[in-house]
Amino acid sequence: MTVIQLLNITLHNLTQTDLLHRLHPYRGGGVVVTPNVDHLIKLQSDEEFYRLYQAADYRVCDSQILFYFSRILGTPIREKITGSDLLPAFYRHYGQDPEVRLFLLGGLPGTPEQAQAKINAKVGRAMVVGAYSPPFGFEKDPAECRAILERIRQSGATVVAVGLGAPKQEKWIFRYKDLLPQVSTFLAVGAAIGFEAGTVERAPRWMSDVGLEWFYRLLSEPQRLWRRYVLQALPFLGLILAQRCRLYRNPFTAGAQPASTPQTKLVLRALKIL
Repeated sequence: MTVIQLLNITLHNLTQTDLLHRLHPYRGGGVVVTPNVDHLIKLQSDEEFYRLYQAADYRVCDSQILFYFSRILGTPIREKITGSDLLPAFYRHYGQDPEVRLFLLGGLPGTPEQAQAKINAKVGRAMVVGAYSPPFGFEKDPAECRAILERIRQSGATVVAVGLGAPKQEKWIFRYKDLLPQVSTFLAVGAAIGFEAGTVERAPRWMSDVGLEWFYRLLSEPQRLWRRYVLQALPFLGLILAQRCRLYRNPFTAGAQPASTPQTKLVLRALKIL
């Protein structure tokens, strides 16, 4: 695989077809994370999140904005692969493969079960073998997490799609994946479970294709998302400009302290406005 450097992470320069082929349990599966602008901002200050990202088997471009900026940086990404596109592509690709059994973790109460029913109806078999909406703050409750692991084991799932938002979903996956040896593939898919259930409305395809899906989501959930999409814009542009001018420095390289670089200080200062 070729990789593309974008700030302090590398992206695997794969097409969606390439990625799907690699994710079969017989081919080893792996952990898939889908970086977007929000993730990249968090990766400047959250060292645990950064270290986990480095350990992911596949880091693929979740954002048309990143897709555009990769061209400005002179290292074009072949294809945008969002978590919201990857989940339906995955179940269509493996819909008739009995070795691929999916568990959905995340979403509001009732949402993963609705997604389960709709996906199984689309593929014509019980591909989704389990679904669960964990309570708020569950990641801090070891007993609840053990119960979730048991649900997944009992389901017989070989693939787990986790839609808890970043960085919670990535941290949960890496904290517990080794306790689920029968699961070969973990997909960090954000809001995709809600999209599949129909409880969250996705932007029209044309808005996604031109890089305006974030704007549609902002209009849909302004109180929850305005900080993510508005406050992060200028710091992100500053970081990309720094990389283009070869001035960007990874805040987590040897000898560096978090928030020690001018670019990272700018990011943190902007995010502390509120």
